[in-house]
Amino acid sequence: MHDHNHDHSHGGHHHHHEVTAADAASKAFIVGIILNGIYVIVQVIMGFTTHSMALLSDAGHNLGDVASLVLSLLAFRLARAKPSEKFTYGYKKTTILAALTNAVILLLSVGMLGYESIRHLFHPHPVAGNTVALVAGIGIVINFASALLFFKNKDHDLNTKGAYLHLMSDALVSLGVVVAGIIMQYMHWFWLDSVVSIGILLVILGGTWSLLTGSLRMSLDAVPDSINKENIVAAVLQINGVEQMHHIHIWAMSTTQNALTTHLVLSDNLSFDEKLKLIHHIKHELLHLNIHHATIELESNLLPCHNEDC
Repeated sequence: MHDHNHDHSHGGHHHHHEVTAADAASKAFIVGIILNGIYVIVQVIMGFTTHSMALLSDAGHNLGDVASLVLSLLAFRLARAKPSEKFTYGYKKTTILAALTNAVILLLSVGMLGYESIRHLFHPHPVAGNTVALVAGIGIVINFASALLFFKNKDHDLNTKGAYLHLMSDALVSLGVVVAGIIMQYMHWFWLDSVVSIGILLVILGGTWSLLTGSLRMSLDAVPDSINKENIVAAVLQINGVEQMHHIHIWAMSTTQNALTTHLVLSDNLSFDEKLKLIHHIKHELLHLNIHHATIELESNLLPCHNEDC
């Protein structure tokens, strides 16, 4: 077994840059959580006072955002927690469990809000359209402002990009509620409230479904979506001195970090030191392919692997 994890071996300035990016991102997350958290409370109160299912569903949508922002912030913090004797990988996997929990809670709330919306569709209540439009209008501003916080770092990290896209789509949803509110104010089509509410729930359902299946796959140690196994094998086999690569396992350690184990056959005319150098080079290449933690076992052509997976 040969595994010297080079995450630590050349920390240097490169690592420092990552920390400042993470710091900036985690500040954005904290501000986003506070802004959206207050807004969700306002929406829930106004939703009940105006009898608007659309506002309550939008509150559910925004609460889903707050939850995913909290999880992403947690991911930043926990990813930095040092591994211990018992938790040798640190606490990175909590991010996957948290995403799974988030998805389940969102699905339950969609079910409850969906039931109420359908009930209101058949027995519409008069809804104060102008109040609904006003509250949703505030939502456009808050979602847009929050999205801008993430704009700068959105290409650095998957969680940040997710937050940015989520908040931008929320601004559009709020715009829909504003339009519905104005129409209800002047046309008194109160059934529109439930229609918009059901539309929003379908949007949540779409997003939550991919979150649920994605986090389930990660929990079961499937190859992450961001990784193409064929590309990795091709890249490693192209490196001079690598003859064969098999017995490959790739899985997610967290929502942002991936691990790989593999057996390699290196050419026999390399000295031991040259093989070590080559492995170091291979790991560096893997890092560019989104593999943050690689463990490599060496074999020779004379002593082939007897594992049935090979």
